[in-house]
Formats: sequence, structure tokens, C-alpha cells
Amino acid sequence: MLRLADHWVWDSWSITEEDGTHHLYFLKAPRRLQVPLRRHSHAFVGHAVSRDWRSWSLLPDALRPSQGPGWDDLAIWTGSVVRGPHAFHMFYTGTSREHGISVQRIGRADSTDLVHWERFGENPLVTADPRWYESVDGRTAWEQTWRDPWVQADPSGAGWHMFLTARVPGEGPGRGVVGHAVSPDLDQWEVLPPRSAPGPFDHPEVVQPTIVDGGHALLMSCADTGINPAHHPSGSSGGIYLLPGAGPLGPWDADRWRRVDHPSLYAARVIDDHGEPALLGFRDLEGGHFVGEIADPLPLRLEEQDPPVTTRAPTPR
Repeated sequence: MLRLADHWVWDSWSITEEDGTHHLYFLKAPRRLQVPLRRHSHAFVGHAVSRDWRSWSLLPDALRPSQGPGWDDLAIWTGSVVRGPHAFHMFYTGTSREHGISVQRIGRADSTDLVHWERFGENPLVTADPRWYESVDGRTAWEQTWRDPWVQADPSGAGWHMFLTARVPGEGPGRGVVGHAVSPDLDQWEVLPPRSAPGPFDHPEVVQPTIVDGGHALLMSCADTGINPAHHPSGSSGGIYLLPGAGPLGPWDADRWRRVDHPSLYAARVIDDHGEPALLGFRDLEGGHFVGEIADPLPLRLEEQDPPVTTRAPTPR
């Protein structure tokens, strides 16, 4: 378990060195804020290491908001780390004092030792393309949902893919999709159409393509406030979901979701826990109170139910 006495911790992402050392990067914000929702505009990236995913040693914080003015001078949000040809690269979400947390964009920081990180350039690398994704217009859209980048190499070895939290343009709930961008070199990115169709989720978060029981799937989280009640069983709460996929790059079917059986785990990633797949995520709301600590790895167990069949949300404008 990773619990800090003076900070809440929540979303996390990791990378494992060849010697078996696990580096965990996680969002953190001071508990002195008192109101947990305030953490989102005060978030930065902490860092800890472990050999067993359970006992953690803290290292200096990995990334804080830029001194500004800049596109990421308010708060740093969820990301992922990949090993490139010559360095490690952390792709992360940034928000700015100019636009607040309603405008989210993706940037990168680089490291040779996984401890010291330097920003790559002064501008974001990947922004939402309004041809396919919602942008703030001050009328129907008050948020540009474009966050939580998960970057992985193409299965062929040629180029890279980024999957992230996004929403299609339009009105009404149920417009959450898996955003997609591609790059030949991790420097230049092209935004492409979503890799899922609109369905029951309004705000899918912290996506990760994975393999479960030999089949391709997408792991994602969604709070109960981000689920379209018209396309979701009455009384269901938010949590972590698996969406079946046609291949390692999707597309993923949001209508055939299965929910992970856990009362509060959120923003989990699939990890290799001594040869077994497990979930590493944080404890969210328990008894109506925000916990804000990262749990020990948990088995990936699904609720006992058949995958629901739902009617898709209206076609976006």
C-alpha cells in the first residue's frame, strides 16, 4: 500500500526496469486542501519504487506544473511512461491557469534515469481535433476532455499509438470514446478518429489496452456520474470496466462492458505481479469519504453478470 500522511494519492502509472525495480508515478495533492475535489487543480506527479508492488520507497517528485505562463502551469494529470530508443518518455496531461481544468492537452517529459525529468519543448504535443472530438465552445461544451494518454508501440514495431480519454461532439450524455493518435517517432503526432463508438459511458478514464483470459480488451474507469443512466442498469455504480476488443489496437465495444468486482478501486492498471496479472489502483470513495491511497495489487475479478446489451447513444452531430 502507498499512503502519504500529508498528501492524497490517486491515479498512477508504472514502468519496470530490467533488474525488476518497479517505478510508480502517481498524482498527489496536499491533504490540507481539505476538500478532495480541489485536488484536481493542485495535482502534480510523485514517484516511488518497489520490488514487490507493495512496499514503496519515495523518491523526489517527478513532475510539477511549469512556472508559466504555459499550457501546463496549473496542474499535471495522468499519463504513461515508455522506453524509447534513447531515453524514457513520460506522456502526461496538462491544464493551464488561463483555461482552468476544462481544457486538457497532452505533452511529454524525458529522462535517462527515470528520476530526473525534463519537458520536451514548450508546447503540447497532442490536442483534440474538433473534426472528431469535443472542444470547448461556451454553448454546449464546457470541457475539452482529452487526457490520460496511454502510449504503446505498434505491434509491427513501426511507430507508436496513443489512446486517451475523449468525447465526441454533440449534445446529451453517452458521448465518451477512446481517442487515438499515431506517431512514427514519439515527436510528431497525428490525431485519428476514435477507437470506440459512443455508448453507455460519458467520461471513460485511464484507458489501457490489455489481454485478459487470452482475449484483447480495454481496461478503463468511469465514475457513476459519468455513466449515461439511459444506457446503464439502474442502481449500478461507477468503477473499473473491461471492454472487449477486436485486436491489440481495438476497436473496443463499449456496449459489451464487464465491471471489475470491487467496491472502491479506481484508475487501476493491469500489472505483472510475480507472473500473475493483477490490478494496481487507488481507493476512491468508501463510506462517502475519499480515501486517496494506492492499494496493494488485487486479482482481476469480474462481477457475476452477463455482458449487457444496450442501445447506442444518438449519433453525434
